[in-house]
Amino acid sequence: MPSSHWYQLNEIMELILLTKPKSMLDVGVGFGKYGFLSREYLELFDGREKFDDWKRKIDGIEIFEDYITSLNKMIYDKIYIGDALEILPTLDKTYDLILLIDIIEHFNYDDGIRLLKMCEQHGNNTIISTPKRFFSQRDMFGNPFEVHKFLYKKKHFKLIKNKFFIPNVFSIIVYIGDNAGILGEFLRKKRMRWRIATNLKFLKFSDRLIRKDIELFF
Repeated sequence: MPSSHWYQLNEIMELILLTKPKSMLDVGVGFGKYGFLSREYLELFDGREKFDDWKRKIDGIEIFEDYITSLNKMIYDKIYIGDALEILPTLDKTYDLILLIDIIEHFNYDDGIRLLKMCEQHGNNTIISTPKRFFSQRDMFGNPFEVHKFLYKKKHFKLIKNKFFIPNVFSIIVYIGDNAGILGEFLRKKRMRWRIATNLKFLKFSDRLIRKDIELFF
């Protein structure tokens, strides 16, 4: 469908904001959610007060033209209509970030790997999300390309060197590219700090409960 579940929004948007791309390519525009959110948080939260004065380039690729609305046209600088496997080789530019959000499962394994290699050629970094469980999906919204073809797992990304995975209950989320090392380490330390802080809060809370029990008992 021209959308994706909301349980990965925090993780994906954090990765986008940490990357701070000056140029971005959204493969599989659909409803345009990530183009919209990226435009909002990359542009409106950077200290400027002039609305619609875009400083970043956000392009998209969409195979099903009927998904494109006036909203998409307002958010994206350019939307290429067609198959990403055919469009990417024709591009003469490199993007700071390419998004493959809930897209790769619509490609069989060989085409999916081809797509990843093309993204590496045309993007400095790539964010991929794909469902952890395979569920059958037929064509919908009149779009024959909505069919799910392959269940990608972590092992299918093992040949890619510069990457890290983000924990998520429902999706495999992987960040690939030049910034993978520094961002992966930053997020690892952040998760560690959160665990320590959470444990300390739990210990303090438990200590208060124990003290109350002692006071009541005696």
